[in-house]
Amino acid sequence: MNPKFLKPYNPSETETKIYKLWEESGFFNPDICIKKGVTKADAEPFTIIMPPTNANGSLHAGHGLVMAIEDIMVRYKRMRGFKTLWLPGLDHAGFETQVVYEKKLEKEGRSRFEMNPKDLYQEILDFTLTNSANIKSQVKSIGASCDWSREKFTLDPDIVKTVYNTFKKLSDDNLLYRGKRIVSWCPKHQTSFSDLEIKDEEKIEPFYYLKYGPFTIATSRPETKFGDKYVVMHPNDARYKKYSDGQKIDLEWINGPITATIIKDEAIDMEFGTGVMTITPWHDAADFAIAERHNLEKEQIIDEKGKLLPIAGEFAGLHISKARPLIIQKLQKKGLVEKIDEKYKHVIRTCYKCGTTIEPQIKNQWFIKMKPLAEKALEKIEGGEINYIPEQYKKISAHWLENIIDWNISRQIVWGIPIPAKICTQCENGFVDLENSLDKCEKCGGELAKDNDTFDTWFSSGQWPFAALGYPNSNDFKTYYPTDVMETAGEIIFFWVSRMIMLGLYITGKIPFKTVYLHGLVLDAKGQKMSKSKGNVINPLDFTAKYGTDAFRIGLIIGNTPGTSLALSEDKIRGYKNFANKIWNIARFVLASSEGYDEKSAYMEKDVELIDQFKKIVEDATSDLDNFRFYLAGEKIYHYIWHTFADIILEESKKILLDRNTPEINSRKKLLISILKDCLKVLHPFMPFVTEEIWQTMGSNKNLLMVEKWPSVKE
Repeated sequence: MNPKFLKPYNPSETETKIYKLWEESGFFNPDICIKKGVTKADAEPFTIIMPPTNANGSLHAGHGLVMAIEDIMVRYKRMRGFKTLWLPGLDHAGFETQVVYEKKLEKEGRSRFEMNPKDLYQEILDFTLTNSANIKSQVKSIGASCDWSREKFTLDPDIVKTVYNTFKKLSDDNLLYRGKRIVSWCPKHQTSFSDLEIKDEEKIEPFYYLKYGPFTIATSRPETKFGDKYVVMHPNDARYKKYSDGQKIDLEWINGPITATIIKDEAIDMEFGTGVMTITPWHDAADFAIAERHNLEKEQIIDEKGKLLPIAGEFAGLHISKARPLIIQKLQKKGLVEKIDEKYKHVIRTCYKCGTTIEPQIKNQWFIKMKPLAEKALEKIEGGEINYIPEQYKKISAHWLENIIDWNISRQIVWGIPIPAKICTQCENGFVDLENSLDKCEKCGGELAKDNDTFDTWFSSGQWPFAALGYPNSNDFKTYYPTDVMETAGEIIFFWVSRMIMLGLYITGKIPFKTVYLHGLVLDAKGQKMSKSKGNVINPLDFTAKYGTDAFRIGLIIGNTPGTSLALSEDKIRGYKNFANKIWNIARFVLASSEGYDEKSAYMEKDVELIDQFKKIVEDATSDLDNFRFYLAGEKIYHYIWHTFADIILEESKKILLDRNTPEINSRKKLLISILKDCLKVLHPFMPFVTEEIWQTMGSNKNLLMVEKWPSVKE
């Protein structure tokens, strides 16, 4: 027996060495697997494109779950003989990364608004490249058997070229437009967002009932009312039937007398408040829609920093939060405040990164017409071409796609992929210009200036599956697209998954993946969401250093059903460290007890029964893995090894092996070696390091365990 088994299993001494062994073998690369004969050239492909990790920090427990689930699939399929590709990547993560870097600048007493954009870009690039090397080493430490020779970054020139070509095609197909539309604007970060990047928060604030001529209007935002000169009511509201559409009325308002216009519109909820309201088209999406329908003027009241403009008179230059009580005081002095509800509960929209209240603004931005793209995606989803796990996400996705709105893809940030377009300095029309060849406006002949905006990160990452595989002409694209599984967090089903489906279909004509597997959040031991402010963020490397990567991986998987959040406790990981030790001790006993057995001898009847019993476990685990029930497969293998193989079969074997005259000895030795080897194989996707170390220590095996054939129940 190898003297290694005389010592306890030590993950810290094993894992780096084993990962190096795997990397140097080349078997992460499907081409090498074919070249070395462990995979057939005509084997069926199996592909996962790794969700690109944000290149702006360190891995957290959620990343650990992604790596564990995807590595289980990849190792299993590789052992099943598939031409298996797991392509890794990193995401420049536009706004997310810039926010991280802005916090760094704040600590240094600097601001991005005071920096040259080129200098800021270079600083963020250097920061990202440094972090990328760190993250890559962390991904390796989790045991990810991805093909590093194919690694991609969302700012790689070929990826950027693909993104630009998609932008141009959208323009050519009349699915792209630049227009003055109301957008969600963060006054702190000075950029617009799509609706998906807005966080709704419930707040209790004062609600003001104000006298507006003969009407009473209600609002929580009196600071927007300086430009209100349209009063809107439902055409069927009997209370206001004496007023006609377009009628003018004179009234006293915040800064003096104004003339208001009556507008009748069916969008008004007659049951809410007094059934009448004034509108601020520049700063409210519903008001903007009414103004568009009736061709009304739109006037800006609040600037992009959240301060009032000259239209506010004496309040100009004040931040809206400071101006609000002062405006109410003035209205009270004029007798225009009817009453105030101090405990008005409502939902406000906030920036998902900083919590700043979103200030809607009308801005010229690039928008994609989403309905035509969504219709094609819905056809594929409802036709069953994409399998959702858990299945309820299919309905959730379909509902969102049925009610989709146009997508604002312009971001006013430095870090990211620049939009390849030019804007007319006179008429503000925009023109796609991939070759940087336009200099005059095609509409008015005015001068053109470069568009300084960047793409929404989700626009580039929405093209990740086909772009990362070298669309359209590479062998990888032809071989591995459509991919098999997109495994990611359920919380980005709209941000990313649905957009990948739409853009993948639009560009390639094919769905980008056949199965969507959505995991839930990893929570702390108390079931609370992790956050830096709570101080409960789990660093996976702390657990792997303490208990070994295998214990961390299987601890994340067992008991973790798809789409359900997992409470991760240190005790659970510690328990699976004991399991890794148990496997090591089982192997030591089996190898010490089975020396000199005759491999060609037949099994005794009792051992045949035990083999059949084990075959059933393999059959069940194989079915579970094929059907994405990783938590069940892991649990069945764990229970068999600990409670059947160790507690029953090995204990019984000790008695048999002590009786040197019994004819069962050779059969039992052969059985123990056979079951041990197959246990290592079926456990390998879940706990790759300890199983590979045992496999190598056994000495008689020609291949690495990672490319051994999966046990067949037919044999």
